Amino acid sequence: MEKYNFYGANSKSISPINDEFKNVKDQRHLYDLLKDCWCKETCAPRMQDEWNENENLTLGQCSITSFLVQDIFGGLVYGVPLGDGAYHCFNVVGNVVFDLTSEQFHGKPLDYVHVALQIREEHFISEEKYQRYLLLKRKLKEKLSQ
Repeated sequence: MEKYNFYGANSKSISPINDEFKNVKDQRHLYDLLKDCWCKETCAPRMQDEWNENENLTLGQCSITSFLVQDIFGGLVYGVPLGDGAYHCFNVVGNVVFDLTSEQFHGKPLDYVHVALQIREEHFISEEKYQRYLLLKRKLKEKLSQ
């Protein structure tokens, strides 16, 4: 059994809310699938030079991943303020809190209590971010069809 290091990895399993992703078993299975989907092209452009599939796979993937997680499991997307005006996104589904991209902080604790609700439409005003989200979603669907 693989050890998971993302925040909330040991939380209660949740299930997909729609048939489009019915083959995703839970958030840990989704993490396994996304490990083959995250790439430099899905990373935020300002971080792409630092992105590395062996050392920082989840870098710059938080918002697009969190909104894809919301598509699959429902719930809400929240953001941890990073102090520079930016937010690091994570998911809350019912009483299950998890952050599939927390490993990019290499163990640095984040404050998952004092957070702000993140709105999809506000994030996707950025066409570049929306296109990265669509790419990640397409890669996940391809992975699920194998």
